[in-house]
Amino acid sequence: MSNTVNIEPQTPEIFGHQPSLFLLFFTEMWERFSYYGMRALLVLFLVSQVADNGWGWSRVNALQLYATYTGLVYLTPILGGIIADKLLGYQVAVMLGALLMTLGHASMAFETQFGFYTGLGLLIFGNGFFKPNISSIVGQLYANATDKKDGAYTIFYMGINAGAFLGILFCGYIGEKVGWSYGFGLAGIFMALGLIMFALGRPIFGEVGKRGLQGATTRASEEEPSVPENVKRDRLIVIGILSFFTIFFWMAFEQAGGSMTIFAKDYTGRILRGGSATAFFWANTLLTIIPLVLVTYVLIRLILATYRKIPWSNLSIAFSFVLIWAIALWMLNKEFNMKAYLIQMTVASEVADTATDKTIDTAESKVIERTLQSDLPLNIGESILLLDRENKDGYGKLKLLSQDQAAEFKNVYTAKVLKIQENETEVPASWFGILNSFFIIALAPLLSRVWESKANPSAPVKFGLGLILLGVGFGVLALGSSGIDREAKVATVSMWWLILAYFFHTLGELCVSPVGLSYVSKLAPLKLVGLMFGIWFIATAVANYLAGWTGSYIDPISERYGLKVFFLIYTVIPILSGLLIWFITPRIKKMMHGIN
Repeated sequence: MSNTVNIEPQTPEIFGHQPSLFLLFFTEMWERFSYYGMRALLVLFLVSQVADNGWGWSRVNALQLYATYTGLVYLTPILGGIIADKLLGYQVAVMLGALLMTLGHASMAFETQFGFYTGLGLLIFGNGFFKPNISSIVGQLYANATDKKDGAYTIFYMGINAGAFLGILFCGYIGEKVGWSYGFGLAGIFMALGLIMFALGRPIFGEVGKRGLQGATTRASEEEPSVPENVKRDRLIVIGILSFFTIFFWMAFEQAGGSMTIFAKDYTGRILRGGSATAFFWANTLLTIIPLVLVTYVLIRLILATYRKIPWSNLSIAFSFVLIWAIALWMLNKEFNMKAYLIQMTVASEVADTATDKTIDTAESKVIERTLQSDLPLNIGESILLLDRENKDGYGKLKLLSQDQAAEFKNVYTAKVLKIQENETEVPASWFGILNSFFIIALAPLLSRVWESKANPSAPVKFGLGLILLGVGFGVLALGSSGIDREAKVATVSMWWLILAYFFHTLGELCVSPVGLSYVSKLAPLKLVGLMFGIWFIATAVANYLAGWTGSYIDPISERYGLKVFFLIYTVIPILSGLLIWFITPRIKKMMHGIN
C-alpha cells in the first residue's frame, strides 16, 4: 500500500487552505469549548457551599481531584493514539472520543455522585481518543503539501483558543449565575454538536484518516538520512531535557484551573461599581462579540465553499452558531439590565461567647441594610424573599427567591427594597480564565514575527524565557497577596493582579508551547517519533497532576506563612528552572547537532 494519501482537490479554498481543515477547526473548537468550560467550573463547584448547590468540599480535596483528573486527561491520549493507529483509524477514534465526552458532560449535569464520577471517567477516556487523533488528521491533510502545514496548524491552534475562550466565558457564566448543572450541560450540548458536524462532514475528508491509512504523515515517505548513533543519542537526550523542564512550566501554569481560580473566587474584589462596572460591561461586550463575529465569518466562508458537498454538516454547524449567539445576547442583556438595590432586613443579633471564642445568636434582633444585585426589576417599598447562601445571618451572599423556591430552604429572610443603588456588577470568578486565550490571540502574531526574524532564539533560550515570564506572573500574584492576613479565607484585592499574572503567563506559554512539539518532531529519529511524543505527553500528565497536588497545599501554606509565600514558591521554581536551562543552553545546542 502506498504511504501517501490522495486528497481530492477542493475549491474554492478558504484563506488558502482546504475547507476540510475548517471542519476540523470547528470540531476542535467545540471540543475545547466543552473541556475548558467544564474545567472552569470543576473546582468552583466542588468548593462552593451546599446552599449554592455546590458540594462544600475543602480546597485540599477539590484540588487533589483536579490533579487526578487533569493528569489522566493528558495520559490517555497515548493509549488513544495507539488504538487509532492499530485498529480504528483516526476518523472513527475522533467520533468515539466525542461521543464519550458528550455522555460524560451529560452525566455530570445530573450533579449526583455517581453521575459526577462517571462523567469524569468518560471525559478522561473520550479525550484520549479525541485529542491526538484530530491533530493527526490535520497532518494527513497536508501530507503532500508540507509548505502549508505550519499555517494549517496555526489555524487549527486558533480554533483551540477560540473554543477555550468561549467555553470559559459562557459555561462559567451560566454555571455561576444560573446553576452548575446548566453550565455542565451546556458543555455537553456543544460537544454533541461538534460530534454531529464532524460525523456528517466526513465525506469531505475522502480517505484521509481512515483505517489503514494512518501512517501517511508528512515524513512517512521520506528516507531517513544516515545519522551516527552518538548524534541520535544526543538528540534524544535533548528531548528528555526539554521534557523534564516542561514539567516545571505546566506544573505552575496549570494553577489557572486550581489555586488561581480559588484566588479569583475568594481573594479578588469582583464587585465593581459606578464607572468601573460600566467600563467592565462594555469591555466584556466587546470581548464577547468580536471573537464571535470573526469565527462566524469563517463559518460563512466554510458554508459557501461546501454547501453542496456536506449540507447536513453545515446545517448543524449553523445551528450551533445560532445557539451560541442566542446565549451571548441573553448574557449581555441580563448584565445590561442588572441593577443594585439597597434592601433592609431583620437578622438575629450576635454576641461573643468568651468560653469558646465564637459568636452566638441572642433572642434579640437587629435591622441591617445590604446591597442586592438583580436583573429583575424591583419596586421601591416591595417586600422580597432572600436566601443567605453562606448561612451568615444576612451577612453572606444573598439570592432573590420566589415563594415556591423559598419553601425549599431554611435560611430565608424577608426584606424591603429601600432604593436603587449606583450601577454595580459582580465579575464571575471563572471569567479570568478567558484572559489566557484572549492574550494568545492578541500576542501570537507579534511573537510570531519575532520568531521569524533574525532575533529568533534557540529552543532552550525560548524555554528559559517562558519559565522566567511564568515566574514573574506568580511574582505579581505574590505582591498582590502581600496585604492578606495569614488565616484569612476571603479578601478583596484588585482584579488587576490576576489580569497582569495571566498576561505574563501567556507570554511564557507562547515561548514554550509551540516550540516543544516542533522540536520533538525535529530531533527524534523517524522510527522513534511516536515514542518521543508519548514521553512528552507523559511529562505533561505528570505536570498536570503536580499542578493540582501542589496547589492543594494552598491552605496549609497560607495559614502558616501567608498566601504571598504560596505564590512565591511558584515564582522561585520556574525562574530558577529558566536560569538553569539558560546556563546549560550551550551544551544543549551542541547536542542538537545542527537542529535549529
